[in-house]
Amino acid sequence: MNSDSDLQIAGDILEVQHLLQPARPHPSTVAEFVGLARTIAANRARWAPLVRYDTTTRWYHRLQTGPGYEVWLLSWIPGQGSGLHDHGPSSGVLTVLEGELTERTEHGTHTLDAGAQRVFAPGYVHEVVNDALAPAVSLHVYYPGLTDMPMHATQCAQAALDAVPA
Repeated sequence: MNSDSDLQIAGDILEVQHLLQPARPHPSTVAEFVGLARTIAANRARWAPLVRYDTTTRWYHRLQTGPGYEVWLLSWIPGQGSGLHDHGPSSGVLTVLEGELTERTEHGTHTLDAGAQRVFAPGYVHEVVNDALAPAVSLHVYYPGLTDMPMHATQCAQAALDAVPA
């Protein structure tokens, strides 16, 4: 074993309980919001019984609130989408809980499988769609809570149409 390893020099931080920071009751950093989303995602018994599927519109349920933030649960049947939008002054974390969603941005199209996460800042423009053949469920954390969701012209769709030969 290398005598200059971090563990040899500093010791294992997990063995020094008095140096560990207690978990905050409410997140306040991007990393903590990502951690909150992962914790909720791992607790399937908490969110799965609440999920509903609506053939006319995306279904959503506010799962949790805290000082300045909201956590939303959404379901998507095949073909449902959000439209191209941003989240106003809110930052967020999108986590796919079940199924598969497609995210379209000006930088391209990404398939998000169960477990995938996206972190975004105010002004981030995207469209989320269930292009798969099975329903999907996602979790969304917004800080501050979502008060505005401006819709944008569908430049992605127009660019695709422009690429089709006449």
